[in-house]
Amino acid sequence: AAELEYESVLCVKPDVNVYRIPPRTSNRGYRASDWKLDHPDWTGRLRVTSKGKTAYIKLEDKVSGELFAQAPIDQYPGIAVETVTDSSRYFVIRIQDGTGRSAFIGIGFTDRGDAFDFNVSLQDHFKWVKQETEISKESQEADTRPKLDLGFKEGQTIKLNIGNMTTKKGGAAKPRVSGSGGLSLLPPPPGGKIAVPPIPPPSSTAIANHVTPPPVLKSSNMSSADILLDLDAPASASKAPASTTTDLWGDFNTASSAVPNQAPQQSNWVQF
Repeated sequence: AAELEYESVLCVKPDVNVYRIPPRTSNRGYRASDWKLDHPDWTGRLRVTSKGKTAYIKLEDKVSGELFAQAPIDQYPGIAVETVTDSSRYFVIRIQDGTGRSAFIGIGFTDRGDAFDFNVSLQDHFKWVKQETEISKESQEADTRPKLDLGFKEGQTIKLNIGNMTTKKGGAAKPRVSGSGGLSLLPPPPGGKIAVPPIPPPSSTAIANHVTPPPVLKSSNMSSADILLDLDAPASASKAPASTTTDLWGDFNTASSAVPNQAPQQSNWVQF
């Protein structure tokens, strides 16, 4: 797997100064003011690369590109790269050769922006390394967990509840009654009775049409005008008692009682 990994370039700075630093005498950290900043021991180009999870600081010649020193970095911040306590443009790195020997040297940038880019490139690389480590760890834990079997066992069934299809126990769903014009009518309430519309009372016109006028007596000496006067007589006679009674049909009763029970005779008038 290591042979298949390719090397990528993270940062390139054309100007970097290298210093020999005195051994550290205490744990208070390195100070750039203890170095001979005006007389660097070497000047060249800095290139930060990565291969897999390891980053490399390579110091190369500006013209030929020959490698001067190399510092492999497995962790940042760490012992391989340290900042000084009195400046943000200077760092202390641990260089190594192929035989396993190592030494600590100081590097510095003239421009503060170059020092910032150098620091950020290392931070971004190891942030990506941390994320890859967490993802691989989670995948390994997922492989070791027992897999959940969601398949149906033999004879196992499921029950689905579909909306608007539920019915009460012991009865089916009642259909909706549709009236004319596409309007839906609600069914009558259970146990209710349909009220029968009341029968209207008979009107006075209908009762008047069923009243039979009294028979008229025919006399041999009466003329047609006398017959008409006889019909008007009961009406005029009933005007007086009409003011003392509230019966609207009293006139007809009075007129019928005044006539004696005689056999009907032939008349030219037709009974209604």
